[in-house]
Amino acid sequence: MAFFELRQYRTQPGQRENWVKYMEGTVIPFQISKGMVVIGSFVGEEEDDLYVWIRRFESEEQREQLYKAVYESDQWLNEISPRVGELLDRSQIKVTRLEATSKSVLQ
Repeated sequence: MAFFELRQYRTQPGQRENWVKYMEGTVIPFQISKGMVVIGSFVGEEEDDLYVWIRRFESEEQREQLYKAVYESDQWLNEISPRVGELLDRSQIKVTRLEATSKSVLQ
């Protein structure tokens, strides 16, 4: 059964605009190139350090395969991940797995 991953991040002080540019210009295109399905990308309206994005997976097996393809790749480890650490407070990353209800337009 398909499920979603709601990922909530807090950027380093004053870095949200840079983070959004990096996500939309580098991280999301890279992950999509590996097969990730990104449903949405959002910033907090009232919190100037909040960034949220949602990914969709067909199964746990697919999620495991995509995690491996993305997070174990040389490009992620050597180029992307170090920059992530400069822009985000990694200690505050929150990942929530969600299943859509029958009335959800996202399935």
